[in-house]
Amino acid sequence: MPVKVILDTDIGSDIDDAVCLAYLLAQPECELLGITTVTGEADKRAMLASALCKVAGKRVPIYPGSEEPFFVLQKQNQAPQAIALQKWAHDKEFPRGEAVEFLRQTIHKHPGEVVLLAIGPLTNVGLLFRVDPEIPSLLKSLVMMCGVFTKGVESLEWNAIGDPQATAIVYGVAVGTHRSIGLDVTYQVRMDVGEVKEKFHSHLLQPVLDFAEVWFQQKDTITFHDPLAAATIFDDQICVFKKGTVEVELTSEKLKGATYWKPDDSEARHEVALQVDSGRFFEHYFSVFQ
Repeated sequence: MPVKVILDTDIGSDIDDAVCLAYLLAQPECELLGITTVTGEADKRAMLASALCKVAGKRVPIYPGSEEPFFVLQKQNQAPQAIALQKWAHDKEFPRGEAVEFLRQTIHKHPGEVVLLAIGPLTNVGLLFRVDPEIPSLLKSLVMMCGVFTKGVESLEWNAIGDPQATAIVYGVAVGTHRSIGLDVTYQVRMDVGEVKEKFHSHLLQPVLDFAEVWFQQKDTITFHDPLAAATIFDDQICVFKKGTVEVELTSEKLKGATYWKPDDSEARHEVALQVDSGRFFEHYFSVFQ
């Protein structure tokens, strides 16, 4: 049976969101129930998602979500990759103000079956959990590209600090499976420009390449943060997870949104990725496009 997935994304900034969505659309084991977008220019982000869905030939409900975090200023006001939309057919009109309700109704419709994959700042998910506290218990799992949990890379991660209060809400609830893939692991799956252009030959990855041209004006690599999180849903051997407890920093202005993980095997609430088999990940990722 295909896995029911809802994607919450800030597609249009870092290119890895588009790389992730293309994977989900190509993954034969994925039943993508819907997409919600988050952070600035949520409508344009929805258009980018729509362009990929159209290339894939799939009709997926898309809902622009919250553009403003709970209590901090928005760090991501624009969706730069939207400039590439002129090359690709896409929807331009979407339901407004309905993203959280869509999430709520869809999860209630499929209790115990939905994987909520969150790969952007957690405003939409935090609002969802506040509006309907029953939702976490109805999810099959919550999988997030979020946080930093071991030493070796910077202590702050974009999605976690984008809305620290929402991050704290999301880590404060009990979900049957509550998984995080952090920067300390995702930094191990990278490709440079040349490798990307060599590997991205599927028709579904062509719009991603166009979106990536905007990204490559500033960066010379793609880090597969979000695709790695998505791939763990379908291959549980890609990453090694460890149970523990995650706490979110809210008091220090400099560290607000930092994630602190304490290993604990007894009734631990969270699972975090500690290791990744990068070769297995890349083989798995590109296999769905063949």
